[in-house]
Amino acid sequence: MNRRFVNLLVLAFVIALACTIFVWKKLTAGAAGAPQKSNTVAVVAAAENIKLGSVLTAGNLTTVQIAGTLPVGAIRDTKNAIGRGVISDLYQGEPIEEYRLAAVGSGGGLAATIPNGMRVCAIKVDEVVGVSGFVTPGMRVDVLVSGSPPGAQGASQGSMVKTILQNIEVKSAGTDIQKDAEGKPQQVQVVNLLVTPVQAEVLSLAASQMRIQLVLRNPLDTKIAQVPGDAMANLFSGAPAVEKTSSAPSMQRGVVKKPAPAFITVEVLNGTTRTTEKFSVPEGKQ
Repeated sequence: MNRRFVNLLVLAFVIALACTIFVWKKLTAGAAGAPQKSNTVAVVAAAENIKLGSVLTAGNLTTVQIAGTLPVGAIRDTKNAIGRGVISDLYQGEPIEEYRLAAVGSGGGLAATIPNGMRVCAIKVDEVVGVSGFVTPGMRVDVLVSGSPPGAQGASQGSMVKTILQNIEVKSAGTDIQKDAEGKPQQVQVVNLLVTPVQAEVLSLAASQMRIQLVLRNPLDTKIAQVPGDAMANLFSGAPAVEKTSSAPSMQRGVVKKPAPAFITVEVLNGTTRTTEKFSVPEGKQ
């Protein structure tokens, strides 16, 4: 074989090998330096703790990366959250979801948290209820009224108490500034209750005439109890207070049982056979 041809063949092989190594290095270097494709999605989150009733601003918001399935109703653009009222407390770093915000244009404050068809009615309470943590937002209460109702019956029995509303949600509790008879400002304890329009009328009427007491209840207990009410006179009557559990015992009062009819027993002997006969005695001859 021609020596010159062999040299050219070796040279070509070396050049091809060098080109292959150069291209391979370039490709591996580019793959190592390229950013990895992200599997996360950016969603809007709270940049700080945000209280119920606040109106969101750009300073309240940030974004966080979430991998996997997004929360239902997650907001991905800050412009869809700015200017909307918060209807549930938000915490720093928590993704903001649609159901935690009021509708667009409804603003902030307590009014934005009221569901359609419902009302929030404010009532004054004493310091034990308003300050001591007895009633806080989200709790459930019963509403009792006490006083002397109009009419002869109420006057004869003295003060009376009755449960007028049950299982009512507390929307907020705090203080309000009102003026006294002399026009001086004074702070009073106020609790806002979520009620229907009809319940708002009942509560407003009761608050204007009688003393209101809130009774705390378990939020899981949604049963409406049958409470008859009570009067001051009954507390001193000596009769123990008994809850009504059934109307059956009261229906049996005044029923007089008739005595069992009397019988005359006669023994009859017929030879060796003995039999017994019973004869009823006519009424009036017993």
